[in-house]
Amino acid sequence: MILLLVAAVLGGTFLAWSAQAGSVPPPGHRHGHEAVGGRSGLGSVDLKGWAKEQISSDKERRAQPRPKTAVSPTAARSGAVTAVRQAGFVRAAAAADPTTLVLYDTAGPYGRLGELYAMAAANLAGHFGTVTAKPVQQYTAGMIGSYTAVIYIGSTYYCCDVPDAIPAAFYQDVSTSTKPVIWMGANIWNMANSVGTAQFTQRYGWDPTSSYYEDGGSVGTVTQVTYRNQTLTRKIPAGQDGGVLRPNVLTGPGYPEVTRLAEGLDSSNGHTFGWAVRSANLTYVGEIPFAYVSESDRVIAAEDLLFDALAPATAERHRAMLRLEDISPASDPAELRTMADYLYAQKIPYGINVIPVYKDPKGTYNNGTAQTVTLVQRPQVVSALKYMLARGAVLMDHGYTHQYGNVANPYNGVTGDDFEFYRAHVDSADNVVYDGPVAEDSALWAQGRVAAALTQFTLAGLPKPALWTTPHYAASAADYKVISSNFSARLERSLYFSGTLGGNSAGPNAFIGQFFPYVVKDVYGTKVLPENIGNYEPEAFNNHPARLPADLVASAKANLAVRDGFASFFYHPYYPTQPLKDTVDGIKALGYTFVSPTSL
Repeated sequence: MILLLVAAVLGGTFLAWSAQAGSVPPPGHRHGHEAVGGRSGLGSVDLKGWAKEQISSDKERRAQPRPKTAVSPTAARSGAVTAVRQAGFVRAAAAADPTTLVLYDTAGPYGRLGELYAMAAANLAGHFGTVTAKPVQQYTAGMIGSYTAVIYIGSTYYCCDVPDAIPAAFYQDVSTSTKPVIWMGANIWNMANSVGTAQFTQRYGWDPTSSYYEDGGSVGTVTQVTYRNQTLTRKIPAGQDGGVLRPNVLTGPGYPEVTRLAEGLDSSNGHTFGWAVRSANLTYVGEIPFAYVSESDRVIAAEDLLFDALAPATAERHRAMLRLEDISPASDPAELRTMADYLYAQKIPYGINVIPVYKDPKGTYNNGTAQTVTLVQRPQVVSALKYMLARGAVLMDHGYTHQYGNVANPYNGVTGDDFEFYRAHVDSADNVVYDGPVAEDSALWAQGRVAAALTQFTLAGLPKPALWTTPHYAASAADYKVISSNFSARLERSLYFSGTLGGNSAGPNAFIGQFFPYVVKDVYGTKVLPENIGNYEPEAFNNHPARLPADLVASAKANLAVRDGFASFFYHPYYPTQPLKDTVDGIKALGYTFVSPTSL
């Protein structure tokens, strides 16, 4: 079983087991598995404190006297949404190997957020070509000219008690270059002040120095973003929303047109505004959309906007991908064959995620008697797997035992229910809390787990799995690297740890969790295939609602906003076939074409 980012529902519920000779009961799957990295997608980060400081700084900036050169805040605002244009971008972005420079903040009390968000941006840019990431204060004059495009992540609000750490050379180069620049979040007002508000407004058509996170005295409640004809969600808990900048777009003679690429809706007052705007070489996104994401979230807009800067000639294409999950020696061969027959009849290629060793160290599902069962001991399961492989399946490795020792991690120690490479517990509010890598974690330990798993496949007469999916999507950076040295790619969501870019870790449990709408080469240097719309789960668990076929199809529809993206999901074969049919039919009806995981 797998963990997802926030609001994505996974796991399963206990189903009655139909006994067969020589089999063992399947894992109970009654325990929910919610989000990679906790509800925000971030580990060990105080987003509530960050949001409070962000809003406080914005209020203080608003109260400060404005420079005489600033455009009057009473200048007319543009309410119309213009057609999407690509003006101002250098078409070298269509090069075979686009290069991206990702710049991020490290200053201030929440400076470590910068690296986490930069990894998320760098991972996405890794879909297009090579990526260089560094703290923004390391920028030197002319550096922009060496890259196809630049992404700046403004996570530290430079104002008031936090002096600006961005070099003036960066502001100047952005304002004079034709290279595409994507700017997310804070400090765009400091660029305007640095190069001159008049110069900024005359080139870009809006005034950051009179643009704020507040509208009518509060940051409001921005609940949705509309982009490329899709309505995307934005769900952030109260007290943790730092707001979205509302660009003060100017009209009148001398001001260039500003394209509102994505439309934000403030449900507290019904106001709409440019969540993402573009003019000349600058694409500005009013927030950093990498926290509190879900399968239908506004992050989808940011994921697609990169095409404009890095691959503008990309043709529209929508592919789907399926894998069957948590297959182990405890699985029912008849269920596996039923799934194989259905998918073969539909001509759908798919992955099968197999756990080669089943463990129930406490006898949770075996009347208190511990069990360990291998594939070799279940020839009927092996025969069913070979039957699936002959009918379009791709063998994938889903860990060694998909559990950890004989302890609850976090549930019961049973294969499929628990973590294997990471420690976790369930708190008093029924949330899964990440605790950090297992005590013996190391590259050598991880390699031992992988080697043991591969040996079990060989002993069972099965081919080496082509791909890997980390149990519950959670492992250390060292583990991910070991895993990727043994497989051509991982098909999963992943954790990205502090210190990966800058070398100075904020702790073993400081990370950002992320999933992708397309194939990426991530900051670990490894290939990751997408899983971005979750899975069928008929019952609520761990404070997450049920997730039904209609929910998966709705997420697939939202992901149509990514011009060359995927609707990738997984399904547990112990569930009936009908929900899978409903999901497949709905995704096909949207225009997606199913492809094999090994085709990517």
